[in-house]
Amino acid sequence: MKYFVKIIVVTVLLFISTSTFAEQKIVVLDLKYVLNNSKAGKGAQDFLKKSFNTNAKKFGDIEKSLKDEEKDLIEKKNVLSKEDYIEKSKALRKKVMKYKTDRRSSLDKIAKQRTESKEKLLKTLTPIIDEYININKISLVIDKKNMLGGLNEFDITKAIVDKLDKKLPSLNLK
Repeated sequence: MKYFVKIIVVTVLLFISTSTFAEQKIVVLDLKYVLNNSKAGKGAQDFLKKSFNTNAKKFGDIEKSLKDEEKDLIEKKNVLSKEDYIEKSKALRKKVMKYKTDRRSSLDKIAKQRTESKEKLLKTLTPIIDEYININKISLVIDKKNMLGGLNEFDITKAIVDKLDKKLPSLNLK
């Protein structure tokens, strides 16, 4: 019985010490860098920036023409009859309202495309990170923005960007 108790105590101590000394591998991932600097992320950003600039130029031209039309209408206020002036001012207001709704819908479309592209990137990124975790037996992945300090050897960002570039070279936004 004495030996049995000693064996149990030694076995329990071995299990406790083994789990205590188990290596916990913690790595860092800069998610913002991955989303912004992968091929698909850069392509999406370029597309959205180009789309935004095109729309800004188009709506800037429309706004300028509406202001010119307003100036012209104000200048002709004394020349036009009261009914013509009211009719033309109503038409101008309708144009301004259409301009505002078109501009808002354009900005909403770009925001929606941005959100969808980010979701698609994250959806593709999640299995890549899971696979990397399983292969390299990683215990924990921390986003770099939540980290105060650490060694660069624990940063897996570059490896994840390379894997993402191979799996998803572009998002094909339209």
